[in-house]
Amino acid sequence: MRKVFQFDSPPGQYVADAAVLCCFDHRINMAVREFLKHQKIERADMIVVAGGAKTLASPRNDFEQDFILEQVRMSIRLHGTKRVLVMSHSDCATYGGLAHFKGDRDAEAEHHRAELLRARDLLTVHFPNIAVEPYFIKFDGVWQVNESGAIPLTPVGDKPIDDPRVTPSRESALRSETNRFEKYKGALKSFRSRKEINAWTSELRDEEKRHD
Repeated sequence: MRKVFQFDSPPGQYVADAAVLCCFDHRINMAVREFLKHQKIERADMIVVAGGAKTLASPRNDFEQDFILEQVRMSIRLHGTKRVLVMSHSDCATYGGLAHFKGDRDAEAEHHRAELLRARDLLTVHFPNIAVEPYFIKFDGVWQVNESGAIPLTPVGDKPIDDPRVTPSRESALRSETNRFEKYKGALKSFRSRKEINAWTSELRDEEKRHD
């Protein structure tokens, strides 16, 4: 081998601040980097693939989903990750871009919200001891995905925007999360295959939509 570039990197082992699943679209690179700084995430295990969270929520094939789950598993085992950020972004080509939603940004954001929550649920089922945070990247910033309610979403790092549409109260959201956790505990004891897990998360999403 021939050395072609001089750069000193810290050689010591590390504990990851988070594993980050995001798309490889160059347009969002700067937003992701600045957001991680804002979150004080200095040591990130980056999982960068086409579509980001789509690989978990609506994968093209079983291999795609299994590969991402294995990457998260390796981050946990090798670098002690206890936090995972899952991201998707506006105008993502793997979803057909904004054109797929006929230019309707609210419809696009709502679709991504459902996808990101589905990805979060899948990770929570597989790795119940980690915190999973879903985020939607738009060209004006990074938006935190709410459990239920309306678009616009809650911008990260600032106070929530004024939204005249109804969103759940803090107490209601807490009860929802408590109920979700109880469902996870019971479900984890009965699953025998990945297909059963996928079917269960899909049913859970449908149930939540009926209650929204």
